[in-house]
Amino acid sequence: MGQIDTVTLVGLGGFLIGLVFGAVAQRTNFCTMGGISDIVLMGDGRRFRAWVLAIAVAIVGTQALHFAGLIDINKSIYLTANFGWLGAIIGGLMFGFGMTQAGGCGSKTLVRLGSGNLKSMIVALVLGLFAYMTLRGLIALLRVQIETTNIDLKAHGLSNQNLGEMAGQTLGIAAGPARAVAAAVLAVAFLLFCFKDAEFRKSGRDIVAGVVIGLCAVAGWYLTGVLAADEFNPVQLASITFVAPIGDSLQYLMTFTGSTINFGIATVGGVIAGSFLMSILTGTFQVESFVDRSDLSRHLFGGALMGTGGVMALGCTIGQGITGMSTLALGSLIAWLSIMAGGWLGIKYLEEGTFLGALRAAFVRG
Repeated sequence: MGQIDTVTLVGLGGFLIGLVFGAVAQRTNFCTMGGISDIVLMGDGRRFRAWVLAIAVAIVGTQALHFAGLIDINKSIYLTANFGWLGAIIGGLMFGFGMTQAGGCGSKTLVRLGSGNLKSMIVALVLGLFAYMTLRGLIALLRVQIETTNIDLKAHGLSNQNLGEMAGQTLGIAAGPARAVAAAVLAVAFLLFCFKDAEFRKSGRDIVAGVVIGLCAVAGWYLTGVLAADEFNPVQLASITFVAPIGDSLQYLMTFTGSTINFGIATVGGVIAGSFLMSILTGTFQVESFVDRSDLSRHLFGGALMGTGGVMALGCTIGQGITGMSTLALGSLIAWLSIMAGGWLGIKYLEEGTFLGALRAAFVRG
């Protein structure tokens, strides 16, 4: 397969995956930040369980592709032996807190942008700017300092940070069976968590959202690892994530000549287009702008935190929370838990009005 054909395939495939993601997320109101806020504010866990269901589906599909020999998931960025534990914690907390201030995570920002939300356009621009600054600009200096704390797992006899393989080495179990057991245990545990709730079982909308979003992650691995596989023009094994790709998309728009579209850029465009089409078809497209100065400031702050934190954590609620978790990476688990903790704290901050009040509410009153 020639270079142009591979690039076209990845771009078209990524756009279609994003199109499905955007349309389904817009129609079902799939929102990871909303899932956390629903639990904290209303005690309603249906949207959170949709997120967990997406993780379970992604784990099953991704590990099936790996064990079938179709992809080598060990080549993904999530399973590197360079274990960035501190970046996952700090970046995850920043991203989680930021998404509550910006009204949604990176994917939700794109979905709302496609539905006419002008606030999300500003958030996307700020998120992308700060993501790029953290990747290659001024904030990269801080990121590099944090990465000095990374642990080289090879020095401890580990080839990667897969939870199953790490546990297997400790227990003396071969890597393959250990990985399979870990995948099965996690997937079953997540599915039981989701479907033991009667309200979730009756929520077809949330079940469809979880299944389709999870399958989008699997489709991304299949596209980049199978359909676009070319030994003469290798494509980075990747799947859906939105922080760094939003930054790459801004650069692509500004330097179109000589630039090459990649999977991440294509999915960003697809999500916006899918949300736009669905909102038009359902009559929910509506232009919305900032209410006042404080509303603007809060969204700017949230976008900056998400862009910086998402890069430090190597992903967002989708990139680490679904795609990363599908690889069973320890770093993804830490980032996912940190994002949830940051989101919980951010919601408390919005309730209390001060950071000290948020800490008191979160850790004293619960």
